[in-house]
Amino acid sequence: MSDVQIVWLRRDLRMADNPALHEAAKLGPVCAVYVLDDAAAGHHAMGGASRWWLHRSLESLSKSFGRRNARIVLRRGDAVEELCKLAGELGTRTVHANRHYEPWWRKAQGTLSEKLDLTLHDGNYLFPAGHVTTGSGEPYKIYTPFYKAMRAQFPPRDAVPEPKTLSSPDEWPESDDLADWDLLPTKPDWSGGIAAFWDVGEKAAHHRLAEWDADVGDYEAKRNLPSVDGSSRLSPHLHHGEITPVQIWHALKHHRSEGWQSYESELVWRDYAQNVICQFPGYGSRNYREDYDALQWRDPSGDENAARDLEAWQKGMTGYPIVDAGMRQLYETGWMHNRVRMITASFLIKHLLIDWREGEKWFWDCLVDADYGSNSVNWQWNSGTGVDSNMFVRIMAPLTQSEKFDAAGYIRRYVPELSGLDAPHIHDPEAHGCRPKGYPRKIIAHKAGRERAMSAYKAMKGE
Repeated sequence: MSDVQIVWLRRDLRMADNPALHEAAKLGPVCAVYVLDDAAAGHHAMGGASRWWLHRSLESLSKSFGRRNARIVLRRGDAVEELCKLAGELGTRTVHANRHYEPWWRKAQGTLSEKLDLTLHDGNYLFPAGHVTTGSGEPYKIYTPFYKAMRAQFPPRDAVPEPKTLSSPDEWPESDDLADWDLLPTKPDWSGGIAAFWDVGEKAAHHRLAEWDADVGDYEAKRNLPSVDGSSRLSPHLHHGEITPVQIWHALKHHRSEGWQSYESELVWRDYAQNVICQFPGYGSRNYREDYDALQWRDPSGDENAARDLEAWQKGMTGYPIVDAGMRQLYETGWMHNRVRMITASFLIKHLLIDWREGEKWFWDCLVDADYGSNSVNWQWNSGTGVDSNMFVRIMAPLTQSEKFDAAGYIRRYVPELSGLDAPHIHDPEAHGCRPKGYPRKIIAHKAGRERAMSAYKAMKGE
C-alpha cells in the first residue's frame, strides 16, 4: 500500500476544490489533520467569533469525511511539532497543504519543509500571491494596476472536484475531542446572535452562492445601502475556506452586469491583500508609512478619556446612530456591512484620534471573517498609513453618510431605542431635539473631531 498522505487543514475546510486533498487522495490513504496552534500567530491568534465559526465548520466537515468512512484528526499545540509526531505515528513523511500567506504560516511551512516532505498547493485565491507582477517582475503595491494586470490574466484555474473516495490508514491515530477545545463561548454564551445570523459549512456556503447568483446583478446599485444589505455575505465562508474564489468566479462569470464587475473587483482585492502581506509581513501591526509613527494618537492605556471613548465605540454608544448601529451589528452577528465598516473605522481613527491598531484588534476578535490580509489592508487604507490608502485628511462625515446611503432601516434594526424615529431625525436625533433619554449624546462633535484630527496631522507633518 502507498504511504499515508497527511493533509494539513487550516483555512481550507472543504471537500471540493481543495487541491491538497484532491492530490493526496490520488496518491494513497489520506489522514486529514487540523492543528489548533494558538501560539504561532501571537496576538493574531483567532478571536472569539472566528473560534465559534471554526467549531461549527469542523463539525460540518467532519460529517463530510465521515460519509466517506474517513476522519479529521484533531491536535492542539505547535503545528510543526504535531505534524511531525503524526507523521511518525503513521510511518510517513508526506504532507500536503494548501499554501497560506500569513507570516506565521509561512514560517511554519518553511520549518516543516525542512523536517518532512511538504507539498504546497495553491487553492485559496484566484492566483497564487506573487503570480501577478509588474513589467520588471516586481510585485504590485497599488491596487488599480494590480487589478488591471490580474484581469488581463483571467480566467483563473479550473476548480478541482472533491475526491470520489478516500482511502484510510490501517489504523487511525489518536485525536482530540473538538468539544475539549472550548471554542464555543459558555460563560457567558454571547453567540446567540451569530448562530441565528449564519449557517456554517461547505454546504451552507454553496447554498449562499446559489442565492447570490440571483442578486449579484444588483450589487453595484445596492452595495452601499446598509438597510438593503445587498452584499454577498460570502466573506466568512471564503475566509474559512468552505468555498473558494475560483468556485465563485466560475459560477458567476456568465454575468455581464456592473454588479458582477464590482463584486469581481472585490474578489481581486482579496488577492491583492495577500500580495501586500507577502511583501510586508508585519502589516497587521506596523504602519507602512513610517512618518505616521510620529502621529500623536490618544492612548487608551494611559488616557482615561480615550479609554472611555474607545469603550463607547466598541459598545455602539457614541451618539452617532450609523456608527452605533454598525458596532452593535458587529457584536451581535460577527459581521458588519462594508460601507459601515469604513464609517466606523474612520470615526475611531479620526473623530476619536485613536490608533487604527486598536480598531484592528477589536475587529479581529469580533469578526467571523477576520482575515489578516484583508483586515490589516482595510484598516491601513482608512488610516492613511498604508501602501495604498485613503488620505488621512479625507475625513468621513458619519451623519452625512447615514443620510446619503439611507441607513434609517439599518439603524432601527440595531439601535432599537431609535426605532420610533423617522428620517431625517433618526440620522442625528440630538441635532433635531428628539434624542431618546436612553441614547447617549455625541461623545464629540463632528467639527471638533475633525479639527483635532487635522491638528494632530499637521503636527506630525511639522506644519
